[in-house]
Amino acid sequence: MAPFAIFIALTFCQGKLGPASPYWIYLAKTGVGAWLIWAMRPSVREMRWAFSWEAAVVGVGVFVMWVGIDGIYPPLDQVLARLGLVKATEADLWDPLRQFGNDRALAWTFIGARILGSSLVVPPLEEVFFRSFFYRYVSKVDFLSVPLATFSWGPFLLTATIFGLDHNQWLAGIFCAFAYQGLVCWKKRLGDAITAHAITNFLLGAWVVWKGAWHFW
Repeated sequence: MAPFAIFIALTFCQGKLGPASPYWIYLAKTGVGAWLIWAMRPSVREMRWAFSWEAAVVGVGVFVMWVGIDGIYPPLDQVLARLGLVKATEADLWDPLRQFGNDRALAWTFIGARILGSSLVVPPLEEVFFRSFFYRYVSKVDFLSVPLATFSWGPFLLTATIFGLDHNQWLAGIFCAFAYQGLVCWKKRLGDAITAHAITNFLLGAWVVWKGAWHFW
């Protein structure tokens, strides 16, 4: 739990220390996240990448779904804004080319860090927390005694809902969690979901840069 909690704490700080802080803190938390993954590898044996055609299909399929349903439902920030809980503005978009327009090298450094971070750091941290720990903990406090292949509707739906609400594109996040959790149950290991997650995030990052679809970030 600790690496994910530290990562989320750093994420919460983004934007709290000035208009450029989302970019600098993301760069910092990517480095911290990479170190946390390295440090916890001996303790979390399930955190091993696994490559399979199923992981590739799920990864690409989730990307297509994520982009395909965009615009047919309100993102989380708009929902919260309508409820009067937050004030969403165009300035909230994560767009380094706009923020650092006069320094293209710096802007592309942050873009590269975002793609690398979301593709190589975020997948292991999130999959270990949501698919390895939280899903099984909901089933049984002694979660390590629950096989990864175990399927249970309650934990399946609850984990997917919380995972979805952790993303601005909440509905896509929920469907995404269904796919990754299903992959873990099917393959009986965590590594395929880590790989699928990495593929999805890399393709999404490439789409963001190609199309200028910064709202996905």
